[in-house]
Amino acid sequence: MDRRFAMRALPPGVVPAMWSRRRWLGAAGAMGATSVLGLGGCAAFDYRQSDSPRAVTVMSPFNPRPRIALVLGSGGARGYAHIGVLRVLEEAGIVPDLVVGSSVGSLIGAFWARGMSAAQIDTLSLEGGPLTVFDPNPFADRGWIRGERLQAFVNTGMGGRRLDDLPRRLIVVATRRDDKRPHYFASGNTGVAVRASSAMPGIVSPVGIDGVEYEDGDESFPVPVTPARQAGARFVIAVDVSARPGQTPADASAATRERDLRRRARIDPEVAQADFVIHPELIYQPSPFQSYFIDARQRGEAHARERLPALQAALRSRLG
Repeated sequence: MDRRFAMRALPPGVVPAMWSRRRWLGAAGAMGATSVLGLGGCAAFDYRQSDSPRAVTVMSPFNPRPRIALVLGSGGARGYAHIGVLRVLEEAGIVPDLVVGSSVGSLIGAFWARGMSAAQIDTLSLEGGPLTVFDPNPFADRGWIRGERLQAFVNTGMGGRRLDDLPRRLIVVATRRDDKRPHYFASGNTGVAVRASSAMPGIVSPVGIDGVEYEDGDESFPVPVTPARQAGARFVIAVDVSARPGQTPADASAATRERDLRRRARIDPEVAQADFVIHPELIYQPSPFQSYFIDARQRGEAHARERLPALQAALRSRLG
């Protein structure tokens, strides 16, 4: 995720349309007071239950083999573009039977795998305020957001279903914190897996699962095509919502330029493995306001419509 703008770590439904600075400070203050009174502690979170997500470094081929896989990349607020892409695919009758998501892509992918339409996900994404799933806490472990509310938000939305019980198949990508290697979850608690995939270093606390800590999928595979291929997908559509090469502003700092180059170096080898790439051009600097969310969704939808004839031709050529 992008440290220039912490909200990029936040998924749809986290940030409301128009929250003033005073309301943000008031909410943060109230949450801080609550933390002091009752939430307490900075102990590391470590999920050890019978439904713990099972991490693997290599996906075993699915049976039956997925016909079309949709890979949804990381990007925080930029991830609203995914909703526009989903809308176009639905209208065209292109129905992936596997979705692979990193960070915000895992969140949107989870609700799609649950059976929600793009329109339903869009409605959900614009509801609620920051306290819906945003839990700032001065005692959060190695960050200032705990992530528990995101976990609960997802599990409630899933109706308590595990990854391996969803109507559509889903792979969630997270990064093992100690060595920065990508790990994949396709079974177990959905909310815990999405929470791990969205744990932006320094912002959202790392997520322990059976004694191993995980963080944001963006730190290893921002656009995770590899697990889709390993799962046996015959045709992979990758949606990259990162900044395009050369889009970094001329007056950007050296650190920002270096960050963009590092992310691009992680993305390029992955999208090279895809059969088709959708890469909408989004406003470079994300914003925590509804206007940005709507703009990102519209740009994602417009770009997907522009690319649709080429996608349909590629599908006919590869799948018949």
